[in-house]
Amino acid sequence: MKKQLKADLALLGVTVVWGSSFVLTKNALDYLPTYNFLAIRFILAALISSIIFYKNILSINKDTLKYGIIIGIILFGGYAFQTVGLNYTTASKSGFITGFSVVIVPIVSALFLKQKPHKEAVAGVILAIVGLGFLTLNSSLTLNIGDTLTLIAAFMFAFHIITVGKYTVMVDSIAMAIIQIAMVGVLSLFFSFAIENPTIPRGFDVWLSILILATLATSGAFIIQNAMQKFTSPTHTALIYSGEPVFSAVFAFIMLGERLTKQGILGSVLILSGMILSEMDWKKMFGKQHKHINERLEIRD
Repeated sequence: MKKQLKADLALLGVTVVWGSSFVLTKNALDYLPTYNFLAIRFILAALISSIIFYKNILSINKDTLKYGIIIGIILFGGYAFQTVGLNYTTASKSGFITGFSVVIVPIVSALFLKQKPHKEAVAGVILAIVGLGFLTLNSSLTLNIGDTLTLIAAFMFAFHIITVGKYTVMVDSIAMAIIQIAMVGVLSLFFSFAIENPTIPRGFDVWLSILILATLATSGAFIIQNAMQKFTSPTHTALIYSGEPVFSAVFAFIMLGERLTKQGILGSVLILSGMILSEMDWKKMFGKQHKHINERLEIRD
């Protein structure tokens, strides 16, 4: 129980850092092309992680490498779609749409494990989809390109949470996390040279954003996630991550002055409610309450 509490607190810290990352990424994209930025961020994070955890790197085996590469490709897909999408949408909207991955996790996890999703998960998905409509659809009931790309990223991040939960218990979790980070960096570098004109950024602001993202939001966050998910479930992790869009909206308001419309606020509240609802075990909760009430009645008798 103590291990799970520590894991949950560590993952909550990751959630706060990731909430701030939307604003920092949007700032960096003012100076750099998308894949150029991702390549620098993730290669730098991989190098820092490898230096700190060099003993884990030296002990990498075939399974760790295999799982790390597979999950790294999934993670690259998530960041590629999310970061390209951020060029065409706001940081706060991107945070809430990315947070939709939390609702997707129990459904995809149920399909992945060939089990029927529980009623709470289905209700949560329906609520979040309605909220997503309020948040992203314009008067002509269409999504803009940024919101669409970010929604695809949400599905990729859902698969990432599930696969990390499945494989982190089988191998060295820190080594697997570093391989994932390096994989995103290598693939981003390839795409940058293929379709962009990569450059080395100049200026204190952009480097400060990149360093914070590389050290805290990438190296530290993914190593903590991979290490801590051994002590908690993928759906529990997803519930903690439901706070990410809230933090993204707060940071976007403080640092960029972004404000959601009334329709956007309603949509955000519905998405957040759907996230929480999809992860709650109402039968267990009310079952415990019913049990406690019966015990009290028996004591009185």
